Amino acid sequence: MVDRYWIGLLLLVSSLAGISDGSAGDADPFYRACFGECQRTGCVGELCFSHCNWSEGISSGGSWYMQEPLYIRWKLLGCIGECRYHCMVDREKARQEHGHGPVKYHGKWPFKRVLGIQEPVSVAFSALNLAMHFHGWLSFFILLYYKLPLKQDKKAYYQYASLWHIYALVSMNSWLWSSVFHSRDIELTEKLDYSSAVVLLGYSLILAILRCFNVRDEAARVMVAAPLLAFVTTHILFINFYKLDYGWNMKVCVVMAVVQLLLWAIWAGVTGHPSRWKLWIVVVAGGLAMLLEIYDFPPYKGLLDAHALWHATTVPLTFIWWSFIRDDAKFCTSNLVKKSK
Repeated sequence: MVDRYWIGLLLLVSSLAGISDGSAGDADPFYRACFGECQRTGCVGELCFSHCNWSEGISSGGSWYMQEPLYIRWKLLGCIGECRYHCMVDREKARQEHGHGPVKYHGKWPFKRVLGIQEPVSVAFSALNLAMHFHGWLSFFILLYYKLPLKQDKKAYYQYASLWHIYALVSMNSWLWSSVFHSRDIELTEKLDYSSAVVLLGYSLILAILRCFNVRDEAARVMVAAPLLAFVTTHILFINFYKLDYGWNMKVCVVMAVVQLLLWAIWAGVTGHPSRWKLWIVVVAGGLAMLLEIYDFPPYKGLLDAHALWHATTVPLTFIWWSFIRDDAKFCTSNLVKKSK
């Protein structure tokens, strides 16, 4: 949950660049001329992409049986990425020769590809976050079923165990698509990344409400979750099949992130949970980490930028967060075992 608590605020920053296609780089007339020429010929200077056949086109209208096969549409989307990247590289070389610094293209800084990966450092840290979630989930599972006492039916005493199992899967899915999106930024990977982040934020909000208000009854849980699940599902359908409205998506994510953040912070202070200090570390450190997104800077050596560093800060915070979850399981189990005796 901590890893994407701040994604709502992150989307506030990133979506401001994505609301329009008006970054300084892609508005440059030389870049636009290069991209237009590449679209016509499949070449940037002497570099040509033999697999790009622009004469095939990309049909976006009409019935499904009138459109090109999916592999052709995917190939041409890849060609657009190749044109954008190599035109950007050529333009940045020219700017450096004239003593100018880097500028953003289509809302992003110019990165150096490594093995075809657009943002290798962000991909690495996204994958590391995924691994941290898997480690946290595995240690939580071992604690529940092999270290803590179990009921006679071999089920855990901890009433929120199943909710945290689902949370782990949703979190790993979100970081998986974050890795894919940073590897290759196209419309499909962008929507998958945004959608998985919305799912995680929505589910995290439900989980925060259920845990902070100690909702144990299954019927009550359904009553809490149903309207939120309906809203999240509707929003995902909207941004995927109607319009990817960056401004509206940002507002939705910010509201969900801030509400659950406040819930956890207030709950930690009111209940006097023995591990409340871990929650406060997550809140304070996460807020400080967001300064990396606010005070953005060009990638160092074309590889390491503020966004990649933000991904790096979520790695230790994820470890602390899962440590709190394990502590909560121990705390609740201990109280329930004492009551059962």
